[in-house]
Amino acid sequence: MDKRVTIIVTDSMGVGAAPDASKFGDAGADTLGHIIEHVPEIDIRNLEKLGIFKILGLERFDKNPKASALGAYGKMKEVSAGKDTTTGHWEIAGLKTQIPFKTYPDGFPKEFIEAFEKATGRKTVGNIPISGTEIIEMYGPHHEKTGDLIVYTSEDSVFQIAANVDVVPLSELYSACEKARELLKGEWACARVIARPYKIENGKRIRTSDRHDYSVSPPEKTMLDLISESGLRVHAIGKIRDIFNGCGVTTSVATKSNDDGVDKTVDALKERFSGLIFTNLVDFDSKYGHRRNIEGYAKAIEDFDRRLPEIMEAMNDEDILIICADHGNDPAYQGFNHTREFVPLLVYGKNVRPGVNLGIRDTFSDVAASVCDYLGVRDTGAGISFIKEIME
Repeated sequence: MDKRVTIIVTDSMGVGAAPDASKFGDAGADTLGHIIEHVPEIDIRNLEKLGIFKILGLERFDKNPKASALGAYGKMKEVSAGKDTTTGHWEIAGLKTQIPFKTYPDGFPKEFIEAFEKATGRKTVGNIPISGTEIIEMYGPHHEKTGDLIVYTSEDSVFQIAANVDVVPLSELYSACEKARELLKGEWACARVIARPYKIENGKRIRTSDRHDYSVSPPEKTMLDLISESGLRVHAIGKIRDIFNGCGVTTSVATKSNDDGVDKTVDALKERFSGLIFTNLVDFDSKYGHRRNIEGYAKAIEDFDRRLPEIMEAMNDEDILIICADHGNDPAYQGFNHTREFVPLLVYGKNVRPGVNLGIRDTFSDVAASVCDYLGVRDTGAGISFIKEIME
């Protein structure tokens, strides 16, 4: 039987402030914990069976504390210098980022903006750190009247470009992002450029599902490269391909929502191949964490929880499922940015020993070490495999 690992990143679903959270201004953050406290009736029975409430710091929510988890469980802390999407995913894949990506708390330099405007042939408006939903309300009327591109950033190393697709066609927006990506190097270094298209529906500005990320390439090989170079398949679902700039990815599909991401993960599980399925479910972060929507985030977790049995039933006997996150984004916390938190580690498979407590892992890269160990390929050397702890 073909060996396969599926990683599902529940984007931003942190499980409590990391030991160094205060250095990032995030002391007291607890994405999942605070969501459950605000929505105590939340129904996540399948995640509970996998051990989510047994993770240190969440026992107070466990309705069946004596019941054994279906699989292995623990949590992981980040050692990389950052709390952004790229840094988190790269560490999951076995690459630790020692020097944080450059951020722009005062907006991007005038010289870059001038170069970007010259390259695109359009003026810009904004260039401030702000929530994406807020800025399209703030500058949407101006943009729709003039065609000026709305540009903005956040606490992360990111240059975002928003545009109404009826004013700036999607192809032109993508082209503008590609031009920004070419410019954002050297002294203007930036981890990601993101296209943020929106349209007006019933008088409201609504962001579409045509978001596209343009990332820098990892500076070293990740588990994706090592797996694909060994002749196995690396199937990226959602924004995974963008995050790694295609490096190590053999096949990929885009997604429109969390639910679509689950659909495409189940579809991949029904195929026969050896290797890795790597899925990102972005709605938790983009639709609910950044918008500080506690109830929406809770419902999104419930929706994912209801799909878990479908994912598990599609798995072969040799399949392993790993559910984790890349950072936190506590909707009950201050601001609208990511939070430095532990992330969950849930591992399930028909051959995975139930009830194994994996404790606190020192790095997200233990995932990469474990995946490579299980698939029989060399790893990046950045983490420690937990495969021997969980296998029958």
